[in-house]
Amino acid sequence: MNLHHLKVFLAVAQTGSISGGAARLFISQPAVTREIRELEGRLQLPLFDRQTRGVSLTEAGQRLLPYAERIFALEHAAERDLAEFASLGAGELRLCASATMGSYLLPSLIADFQQQHPGLSISLQIGNTASSLRALDSGDCTLAFIEGPFAREAFNYQLLGSDALLPVSSPRHPLASRPRLSAAELAEAELFLREEGSGTRSTLEQVYQAHGLTPKVALALGNSVALKRSLQGGRGIAWISELAMEDELRSGELVRLAVDDLHIQRDLHALWRRERSLSPAAHALLDQVRHALACRPSYIKTF
Repeated sequence: MNLHHLKVFLAVAQTGSISGGAARLFISQPAVTREIRELEGRLQLPLFDRQTRGVSLTEAGQRLLPYAERIFALEHAAERDLAEFASLGAGELRLCASATMGSYLLPSLIADFQQQHPGLSISLQIGNTASSLRALDSGDCTLAFIEGPFAREAFNYQLLGSDALLPVSSPRHPLASRPRLSAAELAEAELFLREEGSGTRSTLEQVYQAHGLTPKVALALGNSVALKRSLQGGRGIAWISELAMEDELRSGELVRLAVDDLHIQRDLHALWRRERSLSPAAHALLDQVRHALACRPSYIKTF
């Protein structure tokens, strides 16, 4: 059934005349008459009885009318829903993130974003880079925020900025009092680091290898909170994201080691599946994350 024919039928039925239908649709009366005749011919049923003043529905027309009303009510509902979606008034964001971004950057940004757009439903799944990529690949999330390496040919992605990894220890560690350290001297200290699959660990291993350094790995832990707490006893050093270190460095609970010849930066990316388009809400959230990174001091830089 031609939906344009049906729209003309509905306009005539609701106004009670050919002229009323034509005026509602801003078309000529002969065009309305032609559309009605084509619809009646297709259905092989008369839909209107022509009267001296206007038209009245036949029994077939009365049966068709509620279907036409429901069809165009759905059309209007779809238009309203998509307009609301485009203006961020409705929709769903299923996010996943590796631990540093998921724990230290995104929660407050997501809370602010949801407050600005209360019609949105937002969820955040936190893991490491490897688990975030798996969730994205399986469809469990639609947008991933990661710090580690990934296969660029497998995803669409956007570079959000970069993050510094800082060498830190307890102020009681023997190296904490040294005014200057070399990377080789640092490599002799016991190293506490993240678990396999972590973007931080992958970056650190690549940098050490590129500089010909062999780390003395003493402990592997599943998140930055555990890593920071493990340093408080005075043993070990760690490379931890600047995003995760603000409170501890400010309080003096942990200190940054003065390494002259090794500075580690890693890129922060947002990823989504190649066959998927980003929603207006996802684009808006990415802008907010990029702005937050741009406003951070010290090592953070944006692109």
